[in-house]
Amino acid sequence: MRAIIADDEVLLRHHLRKTLAEIWPDLDVVGLAEDGEEALCLCEQTEPDIIFLDIRMPRQSGVEVARHIRRLGLKTHIVFVTAYDEYAVNAFEYHAVDYLLKPFSEARLQVACERIQQRFERQEQSDDRTEALLKTLSAKMGESRQYLSWIRASKGDEIHLISVNDVTYFQAEDKYVMVYTGNESFLIRTPLKELVEQLDPNEFWQIHRATIARVRAIECVKKEITGRLVVKLEGYDRVLPVSRSAQPLFKQM
Repeated sequence: MRAIIADDEVLLRHHLRKTLAEIWPDLDVVGLAEDGEEALCLCEQTEPDIIFLDIRMPRQSGVEVARHIRRLGLKTHIVFVTAYDEYAVNAFEYHAVDYLLKPFSEARLQVACERIQQRFERQEQSDDRTEALLKTLSAKMGESRQYLSWIRASKGDEIHLISVNDVTYFQAEDKYVMVYTGNESFLIRTPLKELVEQLDPNEFWQIHRATIARVRAIECVKKEITGRLVVKLEGYDRVLPVSRSAQPLFKQM
């Protein structure tokens, strides 16, 4: 049997791989993924029998990855690895989907592996139960999701605490990210790909790989002579480019 491990914590990925090698030596771990998109690519390439899948990951959550796996028609058995609350744990148990609650013991991992082996012996499929779980879990995640409210940023030698409500846009520059609030700008060290996961998607859109803009601050969207789509933000003379992948965001504006 082949497996993939998907978790944004590098130490957990390697610990899980090492422990699996000890308790299930016949299991072939064919890939390690640090985010949801990488996990999906590995699933499409290798069609694993099992995926050990973290719930909260950058780029795509484990729930989104699980849904894509089902849409692809893969018969991959999903073992969620989560630090989520007891409600989610109860849902996993109720729907007979395996989970590992962080931090997990070797004994608990052994139980999860035995459950998977029993399913393979019975040739049991659990797609319906898994889909029911995903709907339950998505609703719960939506209720409990807490987005970023304050940002600790620097300006020269000073440290500022900035309300996210005051931010117009974020832009990646070299190894840093600039935070723009009206006529002021500040610097943070959080990578843009991590920052976007912490912002309310109804308030902020990533319009380019280097730019996240507040939706309500967008004054207009226009197409240049070259065909490139750009946005103008209220209070700013400069325009910001929109990547091709982000253009569908503006179709209903």
